[in-house]
Amino acid sequence: MEKLLGFGKQLLRVKVVNCSSEDSRLSRCLNTFDLVALGVGSTLGAGVYVLAGAVARENSGPAIVLSFLIAALASVLAGLCYAEFGARVPKTGSAYLYSYVTVGELWAFITGWNLILSYIIGTSSVARAWSATFDELIGKHIESFCREYMSMNAPGVLAEYPDIFAVFVIVILTGLLAFGVKESAMVNKIFTCINVLVLLFMMVSGLVKGTLKNWQLDPEEILNANHSSNSSYNLTDIFLTKESLGVGGFMPFGFTGVLSGAATCFYAFVGFDCIATTGEEVKNPQRAIPVGIVSSLLICFVAYFGVSAALTLMMPYYLLDSNSPLPVAFSYVGWGGAKYAVAVGSLCALSTSLLGAMFPMPRVIWAMADDGLLFKFMAEISPRTKTPLIATFTSGIGAAIMAFLFDLKDLVDLMSIGTLLAYTLVAACVLVLRYQPEQLSVDYHMANTQEEAEASDRISSHSVGILPDVDQRITFKTVMFPDNIEPSQMSGFTVNVCVPVMGILILAFSILAVQGGIALWNIIALSAIFMVCLLLTFVIWRQPESKTKLSFKVPLLPFIPVISMFVNVYLMMQLDRGTWVRFSIWMAIGFVIYFFYGIHHSAEAASSNSSPDTEMNGIVREHKSVATTQEKEAFLDDGIVGEEDEGDL
Repeated sequence: MEKLLGFGKQLLRVKVVNCSSEDSRLSRCLNTFDLVALGVGSTLGAGVYVLAGAVARENSGPAIVLSFLIAALASVLAGLCYAEFGARVPKTGSAYLYSYVTVGELWAFITGWNLILSYIIGTSSVARAWSATFDELIGKHIESFCREYMSMNAPGVLAEYPDIFAVFVIVILTGLLAFGVKESAMVNKIFTCINVLVLLFMMVSGLVKGTLKNWQLDPEEILNANHSSNSSYNLTDIFLTKESLGVGGFMPFGFTGVLSGAATCFYAFVGFDCIATTGEEVKNPQRAIPVGIVSSLLICFVAYFGVSAALTLMMPYYLLDSNSPLPVAFSYVGWGGAKYAVAVGSLCALSTSLLGAMFPMPRVIWAMADDGLLFKFMAEISPRTKTPLIATFTSGIGAAIMAFLFDLKDLVDLMSIGTLLAYTLVAACVLVLRYQPEQLSVDYHMANTQEEAEASDRISSHSVGILPDVDQRITFKTVMFPDNIEPSQMSGFTVNVCVPVMGILILAFSILAVQGGIALWNIIALSAIFMVCLLLTFVIWRQPESKTKLSFKVPLLPFIPVISMFVNVYLMMQLDRGTWVRFSIWMAIGFVIYFFYGIHHSAEAASSNSSPDTEMNGIVREHKSVATTQEKEAFLDDGIVGEEDEGDL
């Protein structure tokens, strides 16, 4: 039993980070504008040139602007949680690090391992899309050559032909990232600005050439008409039915169509999390990271909203092309030459999206290797460029192999699991940390202001366990009407119990909602789960919040993190069975690495082994430069935390 408890403590040990230090082995050269450009470039990819047409035609009609609004609001929920952690723990690692300092090593490894998969697939798929777009512009000569001389006959396993040009693009990008972060940021800013200018041109064009009549269409008139207003578009060439037209007007497929479109549009806002990996490469990260995340999401929403509005104003929604809507729409209004602007914008968008997928990957690998969870040789930093050199080359090689051999269409959904899992954990971590009692020291505090740091010197230190003290009995009054205005052991314990229980209930609710249909028993079960979740949310809301001063805090706690958790888990449950099977295989490989290497070489394991009495007796010992916090102890039995060597981040 003792060994089992020790093993459990190993899985739940947390990372102690000295956030008061400005020291970084990476180059602190990025500013807030660099982060905004990185977030916009990563998020506002080629999807803006394709997605709007497909969703408007098949799901939402002109109400696609509402779909993007709902999707943006759902994304902002996750973005706000990332922004608070960026202010709280401004270090490299994104959701991996946030999980490590809050819920422990195993969850951190799962998060980091899936982020790596998301970034590899994202980089490879965007590189193939870049290659295909460029090849289309030059007459498909690359595809013809590869099909003729390098065909691969392995349907269902490998691509029809190896994409050499995609590999070439990844190699160039890897070299750019290895050369230096400042140079990479400059290239990203140039391409992002070109992309935004092209999108502005399209929005203005749509307002000039569009008409509100396209938002007020009558299906009966359309079906009875022989020709559209533009004679070059003959409706007899398009198979139209009442089902494909809906009820017409602004919302032809009803509010359910708007929600269905919003679920698809949600993935258009994925990418802003790459900003969170720059904690050690940006000046004043406590301010720059929150501003970068929120600003980039706002800019992307305006771009998606404007382009989709322009598109549906220029051309009736039922005529939109699903693959290349913008060139077709410009041809429809007589501006065929605008297709060249669209081509330039598409390549720039793909370039920034590729950089946004590739940029965070080596930083997550470096953070995990530096903590000992992945192989230590990947933690090497170039003394000249101050970039994670080995991790960058490893990322480039992995992405190049994937782009060279695989079609990736079946793997793209795997990106969603890693991203949504990271979003869910970050939201849960924000909930947990905000209600924990503060116990800060001179050497260690969670990036609070100078006044808070001075106040923390006067706070007494004592070891705290997961259970409340004897004199703090768990009663209805102490849980629902706590006397304290500051977080206590009781409030921390209450939230630590409520959050995982709510996570399990949200998972059950999402599975039943997706798989259960409209059977009576399912509706009753969903109603019961919803009421319990509502009760747990109310219990959390009744607990006193931490008064730690941060440069940014998530508003409306606990509602925003809870809604974010629900949205992310629900979207995960909508993925098909094949995606979950592939996810299980990837996780099996990860667990082999963790349990045979990472758990033994972890920096936390090294410090625990150096003082075994600390772990066995439940005594928290402090190095001269490291102190522990209640925020982390609350997750471990008997107030046990792993120790961190002085050089660890």
